[in-house]
Amino acid sequence: MNTAQRLGYGKEEKLLIVNADDFGLCRSVNETVIRLLSDKAICSTTVMMNCSWSADAITLIQEALPNADIGVHWTLTSEWTKYKWGPIARNRSMSSLTCPVGWFPETIEEVERRADPEEVRHELIAQTEAALRSGLALTHADNHMGSLYGFHLGKDLLPIVFDICSRYQLPFRLPRRLLPVGGRMIPTELNDRAKARVRLAEDRGIVLPDYVLGPEYVLNTDETYASVKAEGIGLIRGLLPGVTEWISHPASPTDELRAFHGHPDKRGMEVDFWQDEEVWEILLKEQVRLIGWKELQQLQASLSA
Repeated sequence: MNTAQRLGYGKEEKLLIVNADDFGLCRSVNETVIRLLSDKAICSTTVMMNCSWSADAITLIQEALPNADIGVHWTLTSEWTKYKWGPIARNRSMSSLTCPVGWFPETIEEVERRADPEEVRHELIAQTEAALRSGLALTHADNHMGSLYGFHLGKDLLPIVFDICSRYQLPFRLPRRLLPVGGRMIPTELNDRAKARVRLAEDRGIVLPDYVLGPEYVLNTDETYASVKAEGIGLIRGLLPGVTEWISHPASPTDELRAFHGHPDKRGMEVDFWQDEEVWEILLKEQVRLIGWKELQQLQASLSA
């Protein structure tokens, strides 16, 4: 049974959650996400509580869209050289999660290599509690840059994630089935490990989407909006029955964003994509139904009742 069926939809229905990551990163992201949520061009967003613009994000959401579908974007990396952030847990050492000056590391590999699991646990709880204390009613959780998955060294931190998701009743971004990316095959070891983690999550009553996809994060040298749009339309036409989460990173490519971000124009193209009338015509033609993480959270709550 796929997640769509568990939500009460038909076996063959295609349900899509378009999530905007990195809410709170900067003002450009915040204003764009609010606009797209208001226009119903995206379904949900996740906030980076470690970033200096998270307070602005929370204020905007509370003033404009207090019932928005918003989750926590658990963050253990700080990838840009000109803009940094670090842990918000203050009640213990976080030395395994930081560089010498106190920022998170730039790469996933360094997180996997150095992170002490208990420091990770305390930091993820601190980020979650900070969001809740701000007044947000969290509907789900996901992970900045995928540093919790163990993609690079095989050292995943998902058992800790599942503990916290169970404690706070949060569905999590972990696909029940992996999809090949760019025609590449999924290694058997990775596929087997992913299946084991999915079983562990579901044994804990944590609701997961069936699939997770989205465009490549970086803007390649030969890419244009036309090619990005074609890629996105191909992804829509290839959606499988069940619940799919689409990872999006929309932001207007302002001077603020350009001051630190390595791929601001790609973020601008993602804004254009979700405002493109042809894209919405194709979603309608393909009979894709947009839903929110709230539905998955309600299912998870019913499982623990």
